Amino acid sequence: MAKTITRIPASVNRYTAKPIAEKTKRRVAGYARVSTEHEEQATSYEAQMDYYTNYITSRDDWIFVGMYSDEGITATNTKRREGFNQMIEDALAGKIDLIITKSVSRFARNTVDSLTTVRELKEKGVEIYFEKENIWTLDAKGELLITIMSSLAQEESRSISENTTWGKRKMFADGRASIGFKHFLGYERGPNGEFIINEEQAVTVRYIYKRYLEGYSTYKIACELTEMGVKTPAGKDKWHPSSVMSILQNEKYKGDALLQKTFTKDFLTHKLVVNKGEVPQYYVEGHHEGIVTADQFDQVQAEILRRKGMQKYSGVGLFSSIIKCGECGSWYGAKVWHSNDKYRKVIYRCNNKYADGCKCKTPHINEDELKELFIKAANELFSEREEILANTKVMMEMVCETDSLDRDLQDSITELNVISEQMQIAIAENSRVALDQDEYEKRYAELTARYEKAKAKYDDIAEQIESKKAKRELFKGFIRTLEKQDGLMEDFDAGIWSSLVQEVIVKTKDDIRFIFKNGFEVRV
Repeated sequence: MAKTITRIPASVNRYTAKPIAEKTKRRVAGYARVSTEHEEQATSYEAQMDYYTNYITSRDDWIFVGMYSDEGITATNTKRREGFNQMIEDALAGKIDLIITKSVSRFARNTVDSLTTVRELKEKGVEIYFEKENIWTLDAKGELLITIMSSLAQEESRSISENTTWGKRKMFADGRASIGFKHFLGYERGPNGEFIINEEQAVTVRYIYKRYLEGYSTYKIACELTEMGVKTPAGKDKWHPSSVMSILQNEKYKGDALLQKTFTKDFLTHKLVVNKGEVPQYYVEGHHEGIVTADQFDQVQAEILRRKGMQKYSGVGLFSSIIKCGECGSWYGAKVWHSNDKYRKVIYRCNNKYADGCKCKTPHINEDELKELFIKAANELFSEREEILANTKVMMEMVCETDSLDRDLQDSITELNVISEQMQIAIAENSRVALDQDEYEKRYAELTARYEKAKAKYDDIAEQIESKKAKRELFKGFIRTLEKQDGLMEDFDAGIWSSLVQEVIVKTKDDIRFIFKNGFEVRV
């Protein structure tokens, strides 16, 4: 008996699950994306929006859902593209049947993101039409074409990123800085990209430096600026200590520029990471006019280092956490006497004077007394300035020398690289060849232990180097102040106090000792 074969044609679209013969209108959305950094790009954006709106509405078999768009957003990553993400969300929710866009590169320059999105929409019966490449994603060969075009677009992004990076690094190598002036307090962009001081904002910068050198904490300064109604660099009303600290540590405020503090690690994610030596840096002295002097800036850096080494810093005035009880070792704190009458006076005494019933015998001291005693102690330094300067410079070179530590650090880096390479080789070998896993685990554990030991050694050496560098900055600030001082002090100077004094130890009324940043001690 002969076989009879009857072909039954498909009646349902395998992608949309709708009857093939059904003449339903498709709900269509358009997607446009451009960078609006340039005028021609802005024009392109408007043109895309108008074109696709008119194109979709002109079709009788389509229902126009709306236009989705992203301006000035990179295509290499979809996470921050709000318009794109909203469109995909609406499509998955069943509000869109077809998405029309200009090209694969407009949609995504990341192959993985592009394919993932296309497949996700395909499962829901949602089609994408890429006009330039004439690709319909529900077509059998659509995915292959998208893979090829997305890869090409991704490679284009990589090439653009490399060219941009090269351009930036060439600019850095030429000593030219580039910053976002919009969120940079104190400077404006000049006609040729140069730094021009905004005098109105510069007042705030100088105030921050002045208050910090007067002993106030970043928290206190932030509170003051907020109460004064001063806008933050980002134009916000509330200041935070971190914003104050970033201004205090930015070398651009003294007229220098450290270039390439951060770099883009991955062109796909565009993630900026702190440069810890992975790429070259360039330090340009005298790049532009400073808002604060180099001395002020360096004094602040020395003070930051001093406070960092303290367990607790009160930060309420010039003499905060600098006067120490010679009996119990606690800090002196400010106390107000007669706060509500004409005899009001601020004095400093041991914070633990009456703690646990044990009364320290060290005396209190008021601000005027302290200032007079400092003038007396400082003048002892100034009277022997040349000798003290010479001794301090010798001491700085002896105490702060890092040549041997630098060599040890380089050896540690080499050792870490060797161990890391051995670990990578072990992993690669284990993936290619069926090794004895117990033996492999033992080998890998040994390498890990070696790496951790070498890393601990590296961290210790790096910490020693940073400590010596910090001491060198203290010495340098001390030396600069002595070199600038022509004669003896007559009036108290807060800047000289900040650059010279390490701490004050109070033992008795007749035994108050000033410990200067070069280690020199004067008893008054």
